[in-house]
Amino acid sequence: MSGRASEQSAADDAARRAIDAVWRIESAKVIASVARVVRDVALAEELAQDAFVAALEHWSQPGVGVPDRPGAWLMTTAKNKALDRLRQHALHARKHEEYGRDLDAQEAHITPDFVDALDAAREDDIGDDLLRLIFTACHPVLSVDARAALTLRLIGGLTTDEIARAFLVPEPTIAQRIVRAKRTLSAARVPFEVPKADARVARLGSVLEVIYLIFNEGYSATAGDDWMRPGLCEDALRLGRILAELTPDESEVHGLVALMEIQASRTKARVDREGRPVLLPDQDRSRWDPLLIRRGLAALERSEALGGARGVYALQAALAACHARAPSAADTDWPMIVALYDALMQTAPTPVVELNRAVAVSMAYGPDAALPIVDALSGAPALKSYHWLPSVRADLLAKLGRKDEARAEFERAAALTRNGREREFLLGRAGEMGRV
Repeated sequence: MSGRASEQSAADDAARRAIDAVWRIESAKVIASVARVVRDVALAEELAQDAFVAALEHWSQPGVGVPDRPGAWLMTTAKNKALDRLRQHALHARKHEEYGRDLDAQEAHITPDFVDALDAAREDDIGDDLLRLIFTACHPVLSVDARAALTLRLIGGLTTDEIARAFLVPEPTIAQRIVRAKRTLSAARVPFEVPKADARVARLGSVLEVIYLIFNEGYSATAGDDWMRPGLCEDALRLGRILAELTPDESEVHGLVALMEIQASRTKARVDREGRPVLLPDQDRSRWDPLLIRRGLAALERSEALGGARGVYALQAALAACHARAPSAADTDWPMIVALYDALMQTAPTPVVELNRAVAVSMAYGPDAALPIVDALSGAPALKSYHWLPSVRADLLAKLGRKDEARAEFERAAALTRNGREREFLLGRAGEMGRV
């Protein structure tokens, strides 16, 4: 390879790395801003990607390089492409007489004033556009899986391959999921807007559900060889922080951010050097991240100050805060945790919450007080394949000295989980029950 070719290759690589970084940071803003213009999420992403390609080609040219404000360059290029598309649409309509009645209306949208307004790309519109994009990507007309994939794609800036690897599914599956989601939004004519009044509250629940789903998949992976996928936790945290900035008066948004910040603080302590799970009572709390804990506690205070202390996410954040404030496992205020679970059962009664409450009851009042609660859950359909039910029961039986029964329950839990690390951990606990 000649010196000039080598230099060009290096320039191409540098430009590619720069544009990849810019895309991850700026893509959501660009897509959201363009979607406001074209009123179509799929088309907005296509135009944003066209701008991405144009940037790569332009910045790779000798003597050009990455501009000082790459995000603004992408935004301007994408909006220009949006305007070109609108002009083409108006021209196409003009050639068809049957669209004659609509032509005046279409051209009215392409007036010089309108063009100037679009080209301005005011920064004060970015927050509203992002909020519209989040609510659109998390629309209830989509399945939860589709919402998660589309959210990571449009707001998280992840590639299809990255999303597929994160959820351990084939890349074509994720690609189809995203394509179908966009088609569904278009077919349902979902407006690119922030819902009003009561509709906004209902839709906000869907948004929070998706973000927490992404976080939980990273915090406790449902399948694969790794117990955690910290990258997904980071993506969910970033989404939550963006949403909190865009909706500062929504208590449950701050509650969710608080919950994720505090839970994420334990990441380094949740696995040992071999990547094996370390349960909460056995974790080295000196490895918990104090900055994330402070951020989480501050977010919880904001949530409570907004009157959201009884919210589902705020209550879970308060539970996490009890652990974060305790200097050691022995110092944990378990009666307070039981009380918080009682409140959570009143707000959002589910078998999983009741199972977690049973664990708290065991720690506060002994395993004999908790076992009847767990046994009462044995017939819950939602827990039929939930490996933590036999796992919790096994732990209680072990503490009561019923080793044979505990071993059988640990083995049953191991057979139910799809995560390799969890299976290894549970089989290890089963083996311990056979030791003298």
